[in-house]
Amino acid sequence: MTVRRLAPRTAGAAIAGAVVVLAVLASLAIGARAIDPLTLVDVILASAFEGAVLDATGLGAAEVDAIVIVELRIPRTLIGLAAGAALGLAGAVMQGVTRNPIADPGLLGVNAGASFAVVVAISMLGVVSPLGIATGALLGALLASVLIAIVAASTRSLTTPAVLVVAGAAVTAGLTSLTTLVLLSDPAALDRYRFWTVGSLTGRDLELATALLPLLLLGGILAALLARPLDALALGDDVARGLGFRLRSTRGLALASIVLLCGTATALAGPLVFVGLLAAHAARALVGTRHGILLPTSALVGAAALLVADSLGRVVAPPAEIEVGIVIAVLGAPLLIGLVRSAREAV
Repeated sequence: MTVRRLAPRTAGAAIAGAVVVLAVLASLAIGARAIDPLTLVDVILASAFEGAVLDATGLGAAEVDAIVIVELRIPRTLIGLAAGAALGLAGAVMQGVTRNPIADPGLLGVNAGASFAVVVAISMLGVVSPLGIATGALLGALLASVLIAIVAASTRSLTTPAVLVVAGAAVTAGLTSLTTLVLLSDPAALDRYRFWTVGSLTGRDLELATALLPLLLLGGILAALLARPLDALALGDDVARGLGFRLRSTRGLALASIVLLCGTATALAGPLVFVGLLAAHAARALVGTRHGILLPTSALVGAAALLVADSLGRVVAPPAEIEVGIVIAVLGAPLLIGLVRSAREAV
C-alpha cells in the first residue's frame, strides 16, 4: 500500500524535474536571437569542460551565439532558477502554516517591506548599486516580518492561522502607502525604482546571486525542517499539540524561512507576485499534500514557472521583451480568481 501511494508522488516529482529541464533549455535558446539546440548543447559542453572565454570582436554567428548564451542567458537562467525555487518553496510553507489555499509570500508583507526599504535606500541614502539595493530589500523584508509578528502578538491569538494573514495584509497596506508617498515626493527615485519594482531577470548580477546563495540555502533548510510540523498543522492545532509539536516555534520557524526565501528572491529579481501561489497549487496537484515531497516539488515548479514566464516575455512582442513580473501576474491573476470562486462555491 505504501509503494502504491509513493509511486504517483515520485512520478509527479519526476514530471516537475523534467519540466524544469525543459524550461532551462527554453530559457537558454529563446530570445531575440534564437539559437538552435545543437549549438546550445555545443556551447554548454564547451563552457563546462573547456572554460573558454569569448570575445565578440570579429567573430562569426556561432561565436556570437556562444557569447549570448554564456554571458547573458546562463546568468539570467540561474537567477531565475534561484528566485523561482525560493518563491515556490516559500509559497508552500506559507499555505501550510496558515492553512490558507490563496496565501502567497507577498501576503505576509515581505515584498512590501522590501520595496519600502529599497525606496528609502534610493531616495534618502542615494543607493544605486545592485548590492546596496539587495541589502535594502533584505533588511526591509526582515523588518516587515518583525512588525507583522508584533501586530500578531498584540492580538494574543498567534495560534489562529488567520492572524498572520490579516496582520500581513495590514502591514502591506501601510508600507505600500508609505512607499507611494516617498516616490511621489522624489521623481528621481521613482525613475530608478520603477525598473526594479516591475520584476525582471535581465540586468541582474550573478555575483550578487552567489553572495546571497547562503541565505537561500538557510531558508531552504529551515523549510525542510518544517515538513513534519506542517503535516501535523494540517490536521488542526489541537491535533498538532497532541502530537507534541510546539505551534509557536513552528510558526516562528516558518516565518524565518519565508523571510529568508522571499527577501532573497526579491533582492535578486524584484517583487514578484503569484509565483508561490502557482507553484504550491501545481505541486499539490502533482504529488499530494505530504510536505516531505510537496516542498521540494513546489521549489521545482516555482523555478520552472518563472523561467517559462521569462521565456514567454521574450517572444510575445519581439524584438522587445515583457518583464517576467508582468507575465507572471497575467498568468497568476486568473488562478487567484478561480481559487476564490471555488472556495466560495465550497462554502
